[in-house]
Amino acid sequence: MRKWASLEESVIRAFFLTCGILAVLVLVGIFATLLSTAVPAFKEIHLSEFLLKKNWDPTSPEKAEYGILSMIVSTLMVTGGALLLAVPIGIGVAAYLSDVAHWRVREIVKPIVEILAGIPSVVVGFLGIVLFGPAIAKIFHIGNGLNAVNGSVLLAIMSLPTIISISEDALNAVPQAYGEASLALGASRWQTLFRVKVPAALSGIIAACMLGMGRAIGETMTVLMATGNARAFPHGFLSSVRTMTANVAIELGEVPYDTTHYYALFAIGLVLFVMTFIVNLVADVILRKYQEREQ
Repeated sequence: MRKWASLEESVIRAFFLTCGILAVLVLVGIFATLLSTAVPAFKEIHLSEFLLKKNWDPTSPEKAEYGILSMIVSTLMVTGGALLLAVPIGIGVAAYLSDVAHWRVREIVKPIVEILAGIPSVVVGFLGIVLFGPAIAKIFHIGNGLNAVNGSVLLAIMSLPTIISISEDALNAVPQAYGEASLALGASRWQTLFRVKVPAALSGIIAACMLGMGRAIGETMTVLMATGNARAFPHGFLSSVRTMTANVAIELGEVPYDTTHYYALFAIGLVLFVMTFIVNLVADVILRKYQEREQ
């Protein structure tokens, strides 16, 4: 029996080790593919020109331009706007579900949140065109609502299920003794929630927000449909914008293979990959410092 138990433990350990190695290899493979396909673009384009110039016009008859600064700014604007909307709402809903809502209300709301996560992005984009766009145009008295505000609202809606679910799990994972001790010292239920449970679950809540950010920054179809896709440098949230993902989706299917334009689109993907990696790295550093301080 001990021999079989030891063998079973070894098999399980090998299985999880293999899964971990495969995950790393897939990540390295994606990075290597993007890097190898993007490097040829920089034989024709200077890196500083690619990152710091505003104009993107690869088909210009006079001189092709490959500046992606406007797309970087547009991507950060839409993602930042989505987080400004989704994070407070998501954490508030998670706190309500974990500590305030009646169990019957919780049983109704949780499936609705999970269903929201399953709505296809093209449907969300369609709602942005026919519902949110006209409403934004009417509220701000502008010609159309296909702009960064529209994209931010839609990405916030798409990020909410991730933020709510993971934040609620983090709050539920806080030891019950924390809440009981707070209440025993005379704190109210709200004080216990926001001054004890939320700080104790902060690492999980930050992870939820970062995953929500990843959901927003990598979204393609929704922003392609609802932000206007203007190449001009954005001058505010009411400007039409084109994100990096939308630009790749629009142009990659029609660009000739083995051209500077083709390689430049992969270079955009590489920049987006690096941006996402840096965001996750910074989040990991913050989490580690917070956990060390708590210990």
